[in-house]
Amino acid sequence: MSVELFHRRSGQGTPVVVLHGLFGSSDNWGSIGKALSADHDVVLVDQRDHGRSPHTDGVDYPAMAGDVHALVERLGLRDIVLVGHSMGGKTAMYFTHRWPHLVKHLVSVDMGPREYPLSNQAPILEALTTSNVAERGSRKEVEQHLAQYVPEPGVQQFLLKSLYWETPERLAWRFNVPVLARDIGNILAAAPPDTIRVPTLFIRGGQSDYIPRADMPAIKEQFPNSRVETVDYAGHWVHAQAPDEVMALIRSVA
Repeated sequence: MSVELFHRRSGQGTPVVVLHGLFGSSDNWGSIGKALSADHDVVLVDQRDHGRSPHTDGVDYPAMAGDVHALVERLGLRDIVLVGHSMGGKTAMYFTHRWPHLVKHLVSVDMGPREYPLSNQAPILEALTTSNVAERGSRKEVEQHLAQYVPEPGVQQFLLKSLYWETPERLAWRFNVPVLARDIGNILAAAPPDTIRVPTLFIRGGQSDYIPRADMPAIKEQFPNSRVETVDYAGHWVHAQAPDEVMALIRSVA
């Protein structure tokens, strides 16, 4: 059963629907969304169990794609440019596989269709599941806890964007830590193996290992109408490290 997703919509023109990655939210795309809204109908989405969208009792790609489909239908969107980063890219692939007639162009930002290893997320999951934020008195305490597991300041700050004061005395995560930790295998799973003929753009970070060059022949076989663009100096968070390049690439298909 689908849930009603929180979203922010602005601008007019070709609809561009943007899906964030694991542990993120629509806020991660705020700057790019604002710029694109000058001449596009931009919809920034919080996926289930993230941001301001409802917490649920289970996460998998069919359910997440179904949520997005319900939103697209409710807004009356057609011929959309569907953009997804990381987990959002896999949701976008599932959506396009199920409802190809609604998608003008698929854009996957540093996410391929294959299954990914748990090692990519294990330190973050351990940090979050042991964070006990409701018992901590300040954001600084949480930051110090995260640093024990996740040494990269950029990743720490990315996670802390989803920490908020649920009450004046109680901190909470906006994402649903217990469900995401339990269902991480579903999130790391491969996309459907079927051929997707919708025009597709893969944007990869040159410093990321999420779309290695060895995967490109298989990607081209499964997505015959695709191309891959590399931002050489960027890592996995390509849109944060190279917003102008990512925005220009999205505009090239929108």
